[in-house]
Amino acid sequence: MSVPLFNLAPNLTVSRLCLGTMTFGEQNTLPQSFRLLDEAFDAGINFFDSAEMYPVPQRAETQGRSEEFLGRWIRHRKIPRDRVVIATKITGPSGQMTWIRGGPKCLDASNISEAIDNSLSRMQTDHIDLYQIHWPDRYVPMFGETEYDPDRQYSSVSIDEQLEALSRAVSAGKIRYIGLSNETPYGVMKFIQAAEKFACFPKIVSLQNSYSLLCRTFDSAMAECCHHERISLLAYSPLAMGILSGKYFSSSGGPLDARLNLFKGKYSEGESRYNLSNNNLKMATNEYLNIAKEFGLHPVSLSIAFVLRHPLVCSAVFGATKSWQLQEVVNACKTELTSEVIQKINNIHSRFPNPCP
Repeated sequence: MSVPLFNLAPNLTVSRLCLGTMTFGEQNTLPQSFRLLDEAFDAGINFFDSAEMYPVPQRAETQGRSEEFLGRWIRHRKIPRDRVVIATKITGPSGQMTWIRGGPKCLDASNISEAIDNSLSRMQTDHIDLYQIHWPDRYVPMFGETEYDPDRQYSSVSIDEQLEALSRAVSAGKIRYIGLSNETPYGVMKFIQAAEKFACFPKIVSLQNSYSLLCRTFDSAMAECCHHERISLLAYSPLAMGILSGKYFSSSGGPLDARLNLFKGKYSEGESRYNLSNNNLKMATNEYLNIAKEFGLHPVSLSIAFVLRHPLVCSAVFGATKSWQLQEVVNACKTELTSEVIQKINNIHSRFPNPCP
């Protein structure tokens, strides 16, 4: 089957499934990555998401490989550049990844310019279709945190300066559109205000935040922002890092090469957010798996179909390390959820709200 398409912006049509590449160069070798990209493209997926810090878990030795593998695939397969939509992301401030622009310490104009040029070089392309700020250049609760602590705020680069640097890249033809990721309603509105204040600044077209049966935090204030400002959601982790497939709750605890097993103790962001010892997570997941069984649905189909039915979701950003995983997600595009299924999902959500925020 061919994956449906969505008009994200003028002259930017993307598939409703977006293949994330953050396993390329770590869990997936170059030949394996090429095979997954081939199969995704053949299924009608034209949208591919990466980041300068990928693959994960992030290491100095592998940084940038995901972008590199994606670019090599496009060139090796001689795919016309206008047949694929490339999205990538600039790493926000981090005291840990010292191998990326010295920290990176901030998202000032020079850091943004350097990051864009480095990504273009690694992917061997002359432009990026959608360039995103991976996380804000200011303190915000994210990756599992839920409460804002004013005392943790630090000196940050103004949104005006960030947007001006991105605007120059758009004018130079290096990027076409810009998006945000792991943002808050406050951040989205500040970027919108800055773009309205300076007519030459580009408008945000997308937000890449987590959204799944186990994380519906988008549906509060953020959904209102995106609806009124016509910003589409790129929903990442639609399977909650594979948890919603049910594989981690088998008697064996899941395959040894599944991410939360393979990188146990080495992937703090993932393990804190997708904590398999969280009782609410376990109970909610088991109930969603029971719904799938009751209605004769594959658990992956239930999860992906739930995300794609959201009126503000443009595309579901998913990862796959094996061909059969990719096929399961592609098959999910055929699934339509009945009102009875949705009612049962909402009943579970009311009892176990957002165990993976």
